[in-house]
Amino acid sequence: RSLAPSVTQRVHCRFYEKVRALHQDPKASVDNPLLAFSLIKRLHSGWPNVVYSDEATENTQALHAGFREVEQELPGAEDLDGAARALMRLQDVYALSVKGMANGVFQRAGAARPLLYSPGRRVSLSADDCFHVGKVAYDTGDYYHSIAWLEEAVSLFRLSYGNWNLDDRSSLEDALDHLAFSYFMAGNVSHALSLSKEFLHYDPSNQRVVRNVAKYEKLLETGMRGCPCPPPRHCPPLQTLLGPQMAPEQLPHLSCSYETNGSPYLLLQPAKKEMVQIQPYVALYHDFISDAEAETIKGLAGPWLQRSVVASGEKQQEAEYRISKSAWLKDTADPAVRALEQRIAAVTGLDLRPPYAEYLQVVNYGLGGHYEPHFDHATSRKSPLYRMKSGNRIATVMIYLSAVEAGGSTAFIYANLSVPVVKNAALFWWNLRRNGDGDGDTLHAGCPVLAGDKWVANKWIHEHGQEFRRPCGADPRD
Repeated sequence: RSLAPSVTQRVHCRFYEKVRALHQDPKASVDNPLLAFSLIKRLHSGWPNVVYSDEATENTQALHAGFREVEQELPGAEDLDGAARALMRLQDVYALSVKGMANGVFQRAGAARPLLYSPGRRVSLSADDCFHVGKVAYDTGDYYHSIAWLEEAVSLFRLSYGNWNLDDRSSLEDALDHLAFSYFMAGNVSHALSLSKEFLHYDPSNQRVVRNVAKYEKLLETGMRGCPCPPPRHCPPLQTLLGPQMAPEQLPHLSCSYETNGSPYLLLQPAKKEMVQIQPYVALYHDFISDAEAETIKGLAGPWLQRSVVASGEKQQEAEYRISKSAWLKDTADPAVRALEQRIAAVTGLDLRPPYAEYLQVVNYGLGGHYEPHFDHATSRKSPLYRMKSGNRIATVMIYLSAVEAGGSTAFIYANLSVPVVKNAALFWWNLRRNGDGDGDTLHAGCPVLAGDKWVANKWIHEHGQEFRRPCGADPRD
């Protein structure tokens, strides 16, 4: 769906050259979250600027017609704001420096900290990019994040002041204006006053800011102060969630083994089992799926991916604490899905026939994709899980269909355990104890993807039908 060459030559040269320079590697846009954000921003904001610019007057009809052909497929405002929130999520969970992120470096805040992730190609964010991230936080009243990102925007705008960038949709005055009010709302009136006075240096005729300066001066004269800067609204850093890690000598006996589980299906090719944790019971099966099978399942799910939902009372809805897209596959969708279900049944020894297990859920976690701490099993009888009339979720099998460069681990919060993404491996754990009670130690989270594209396939198995496959123990508390 390309436009006429004359249009491209006359109108798109600057836009085209910038995109080509940044995206020589087709995979780079999904591997590096900063590059992904800038690409989404250009497609949402930069491309319309080119289409409706004065440069395009000679080719208006052809240009607009070409734009309308692809407009529905381009990222929207929701996508751009979601990408901005993803950068803030990565900032929080991995304690990243905003200045470092703006410079294309993924480094923890503080002096002389090591890099968490080093992309093959460093991509920096512009002043306008930082302003947009800060504006997204500002619009939701999240002044903790708006201050950090708008500070960086102001710093970058100051360096380039007087040089007009055609791609910018904001200015130093915009950044100062929003940053001043953010500081005021955070309780720092004196700094809000200082920034407002700097604003008036560039735009002395703005009466609204003149009134703000008078208001701030009066507040300071009367000795009034606001509340201190609020804490971040996103989830705390992963180290806080997990707590101190156990030293190797403190770990219970763990082992690796080849397992047949008494199944003829595994006799010639036993499962490669690694015991990750005893309590809760967590095992990792290496090479559980082949590259070809993984690609087939991703291909089958791709056209059906939709924003993931979570249980909310008796309903299901989207939520900010789960950012991903998912699709459901029946075992009749493809022989690869059927073979995978047989393998799961053989390894776990559980009955996967309907209605004892749910369909295979395929999930894609893109830019900053995550799932905050949750249980897979229902904690209320009103949960939609009970509509299957097959009991609660007794076990989970999570299959990693792709590798990621950084982030994306599965963290078991109370167990102080974090399992990194291992391509083609399957993670298995029991959600319920033998007496049917939920195991509180299985509270887990999908850590945000720092770099890469994370695909998993989930198989949730229910307790009905498993009575003789995982019978109750002699101890009623088990």
